[in-house]
Formats: sequence, C-alpha cells, structure tokens
Amino acid sequence: MATVSHFPQTAITKENPIFSKFRVTIKTPFYANHVHNVNSLREAYDLAKNSPGTIITDVKIYEPEKLGLDPDSRVLLFNDGAVTGRCAAARRIAGSPNVNEEEYAGKLREAIYHTRFKKMYHAQAYIGLHEDFMVRAHLLIPQGHENILYNWLLNFQPINEHFVEMYKRSRVFETEGDIYVFSDPDWKHEEHPLGLTFFDSEHNCAAILGMRYFGEFKKGTLTLAWGTANRNGFASCHGGQKRYNLEDGHKYVVGVFGLSGSGKSTITHAKHKGKYDITVLHDDAFVINSKNGSSVALEPSYFDKTADYPVASPENDFLLSVQNNAAVKDKDGRIVIVTEDMRNGNGRAIKSKLWSKNRVDKLAEPVNSIIWLMKDPTLPPVLKVTNPVLAAALGATLATKRTSAERLAPGVDPDALVIEPYANPFRTYQLENDYNRFKHLFEEMNVDCYIFNTGYFKWKKISKETTLESLEKIVEGTAQFKQWECFDDFEIMEIDRVVFLEQKNLAAGTLNTLPDEALESIRNVLKCISTE
Repeated sequence: MATVSHFPQTAITKENPIFSKFRVTIKTPFYANHVHNVNSLREAYDLAKNSPGTIITDVKIYEPEKLGLDPDSRVLLFNDGAVTGRCAAARRIAGSPNVNEEEYAGKLREAIYHTRFKKMYHAQAYIGLHEDFMVRAHLLIPQGHENILYNWLLNFQPINEHFVEMYKRSRVFETEGDIYVFSDPDWKHEEHPLGLTFFDSEHNCAAILGMRYFGEFKKGTLTLAWGTANRNGFASCHGGQKRYNLEDGHKYVVGVFGLSGSGKSTITHAKHKGKYDITVLHDDAFVINSKNGSSVALEPSYFDKTADYPVASPENDFLLSVQNNAAVKDKDGRIVIVTEDMRNGNGRAIKSKLWSKNRVDKLAEPVNSIIWLMKDPTLPPVLKVTNPVLAAALGATLATKRTSAERLAPGVDPDALVIEPYANPFRTYQLENDYNRFKHLFEEMNVDCYIFNTGYFKWKKISKETTLESLEKIVEGTAQFKQWECFDDFEIMEIDRVVFLEQKNLAAGTLNTLPDEALESIRNVLKCISTE
C-alpha cells in the first residue's frame, strides 16, 4: 500500500526517517481510551446531524447512495462565528528559522493533554484517487465538532471497499508514513490569538489548534499530501485541470493555477456553451507526474463559494454540506440556504463529485499547457511565455489580490497586490523544488506556458468571456502571438517581482530561495523594457 501504517518492532527506532519528535507526539493520542473510531460516512453524517447548532435543511442530497449515505440524507448547514476564512499568519513549520522546536513540542504536548477529558473522534480517508498516487490520512477531533469531521470525510475519499482494493494496488512510498492531523478547535493560547496550525511536513503530521473554519482542515491535510507528492517525483498543484476532447480525435490538457477568486474554478468548469467535449480532473488539488506528465486528482468533491450560485441555480442540486450561510424558509415552508454572502463573506459549500458529469480521477495524457492566473493591472489579458526559465520564474512570482477567503493578521493591507509562488500558500518545502518541477515540464516535456490576467488591465476589467475566448483559440491552435510588447507600468510591477525574489533569497535557511537563473530571467525582462 502507498504509505506505511504499521512497523516491525525492529523498525521502531529514532533512526527511522518516518519518525520525529512531532510525529510520535501527534500520533500517540489517536490510541487513547477516550477515542471513538468513526468507520463510515453514514456514521459521520449522523454525528453531524445531531451536533448542537446544526441546521438540517430540507434540501435532499443528490443520489446519496453513490456517496455512501442513506437515501433521505439532507444537506447540513453549520455556521462558525466571526472567523470565516483561513489564516496564513497562524502557520508554523518545523525546521523553519523562527520555530523553536522544543517550545512547540511542549505546546503540542500540553494541547493534547487537555483533550483527555473530551471524547475524541478518529476518522480516516484517502488523499489521491488513483493507484498512481494515494496516501492514507487520519484526523482526530473533539466531540462538539462533528460537522468538521463530516466535512473532512466528504471533501476527501472515505475508506470503502472499492478504494481499499485500489489502495492495495497503489504505488508504495516506503519512506512515507500515513498523514496524521490532531486538532482541537477550542484551544486557546495567549501567544497565538489567531490560533495555530503547526506542520512537520517532512514527517506527514500536523496540529490544527484554535481553528473552526473548515478550510484550515482541508488545506492543512492537503499541505501534507502535497509535501509527500513533492518528495516522490510529482509537481504539487493548487489549481484546476481539464481535457478538451476535440472532434479530430486530438486531446488538449490545460492546467490553471491561481489563488481563491482568480477564476481557476470558473475556467476549469467552463462548458464553452457546449462547443467541446470536456473532461474535468479537479478545480483545486492535483499532482502531475514528472516522468510522464499524467495527473491525479487528490479530492473527489469541490469546496466552492455559494455566492457564485443563486438559490434557484441547478448547480445547488449537488450540495452536500454548507458552511457560513444564512437559512430561510421558502414559500413552501422548506428550510433552504441563502447563498448570497449576506451573513458574512466567503460562504462555502462542499459539492458532490457528481456535479461534474464529465469528471475523472486521472488524466493519462501529458499536460499541454499551464496557465498562471493573475490579477495584476500591469498585464494584458493573455501572454505567452516561451522561455522555460522565465515561465517557471513567473509562476514563482504569481501575483493576485486577496479575497474574503483569507483571515488577515492586524495591520495587513487587504488591497495590496500579493505575490504567492505557484498560487500555493500551503507549501511547506523548499520553493526551489516547485521551481525545478515546473521548469522541467516547460523545458523537458514541451509544456506551453501562458499568463491570463483575470482582473483589470490598467483601468479596464477583463471579462470572463475574453478569458474563455482566448483559451478556446489556444486549444484549437488558432491563437496568434507576436513579440511581447512593453507596457507603460509593467516595469514597476516587475521591479516588485525582483524585490520579492531578492528578499526571499537573502533570507538564508528559509523555504523560499530560488536559483539565480530565476532572478536573472526577470532582470532580463527589465532590461528589454528599459531599452525600448
């Protein structure tokens, strides 16, 4: 099987690379006598349905039996308090210069100790939906937070007979242990007023403390899975991927990368008014095999913004659970959700895999194009990048705007342009690893690179129609490109990118250093601009 779950006694030593101080600390409470094992999605649903504060809507789940639920299962709504977004400022990574490992090991031990008077739930799931890449994950969470447990199982792949057999056939990662996530949303600490998400990614374990927002659990678990993928020959992707099956038999695979609100889900699920036969891999999390360019989805379901779909939208037929939304009764007295963000920003829902009728869990065909999605007012709607080094470097300096999906620390400007390498703020390994993975795709596997600006170009909003029409021309091979022109304020933003890379490279020992060639490639763009 993929990750190691059990060990011969001779392998239970501190020399075993799977073990660490943090891993044995986090894994141990899973075996305590106050832990209840949740063995099915049905059981998790019943626990969530009966958890105080849950709203059982009158919206029936579409074909629940296919998902492992009972026929009359309903969409459950659960609301958090003030916090309705992720908090990057709460993240700490073992091995980072600012992390005192003895201090955090003590904090974790204390957090675990104080859960001894709580009933704890242990759930298991698979991350990765094809035998080329599957890892087993474990979550431990206190009673009272059953909706997080249920959503975690809905978001990933609950263990069932079909996937157990697939897992037995899956690629073995002999130096990787199962993923373990310990959590206590009720935890409080004066030194961590925003909460704490602690990662020992090298050893596949994490603690999520003082956090109730489900997105922390989704991305926290993916953080570890992406780290495993990166160590074992995959490019870890926070993005969407789809395949165009053209009438002449040709297939064209496109990967789109962007932060929340950049349009990656919109582009991934776009049907182009029925012009193409389209196959969807996923809109948020997948991995690309560096040897053959094939791709595997990490999750079966979708974590989507509800505000994008009006109450009467047929897309809402595929809701499984809803978070941070209001509820009302309709004219027939049925409890339904208010999909627009009237209660708070960033209302969310988990949608069924069945939402995409054309969904697959693996694309065997190599990826043809990678698109960096940016909201950068200095960029035109579409750019083609022909230099592999520059293509990878621009992915490492991918620019966007913040959204309501993020919980910001005090003093952080919500309107500032943000540079987030490869649109993945959840990376816990060296940035150079991602750079080399994507450079390899561009340089050795002839993958094309494009930048799509999905925000404003100077003062004009770039429409969704413009973006999709441009993509259609690329897919059909009719797009025409001329030499990259220099725009009035492009130099300013490129200087920002140079400063970003220089500052990251000067921070010795961090996860964010890049090869000198990446910085030089962007400097060369500046030279071109300055001479015109």
